[in-house]
Amino acid sequence: MQFEIFIQSFATLMTQLDDLDKRILQVLQSDASLSNHALAARVHASPPTCLRRVQRLRKEGVIAKEVAILAPEKVGAGLTAIVEITLDHQATEHQIAFEQLVSLEIAVQQCYRVSPGPDFVLVIQVSDMAAYHALAHRLFATQANVRNVRSFFSITRSKFETQIALIDS
Repeated sequence: MQFEIFIQSFATLMTQLDDLDKRILQVLQSDASLSNHALAARVHASPPTCLRRVQRLRKEGVIAKEVAILAPEKVGAGLTAIVEITLDHQATEHQIAFEQLVSLEIAVQQCYRVSPGPDFVLVIQVSDMAAYHALAHRLFATQANVRNVRSFFSITRSKFETQIALIDS
């Protein structure tokens, strides 16, 4: 039942995005620094129409955030760890407490509650193994509710992309 509600919600959102919205989003995902006039020219719309659309997409939360994506190795954060976490107690309040704890840690870039398998998968970006060890001790070893930690360290980043493919409806 939950999955069907999710699919209906997703379908509703997608029907609200027309071709112009999708073109705007596709261009912004590649370069959010474009001026409104440049964006309008790229998507073949007038600047006022383009501005209204972008403002609406921001207001509705379709555009969640506009940021600069840094090269980790250029800023001294070249170690990427993908970490599986299994909690000792999986009650909702324990999961929420863990999510709140990791959300306070800037080195934890992503946190996913997953199933089946571990309870969480984290993506962590730190400077080196010593920094990872300190973070792991702080977040996992001192937490009585963390039962198991399984870490994987990236040797090479073969692909990293932030774009979402927009499905034609």
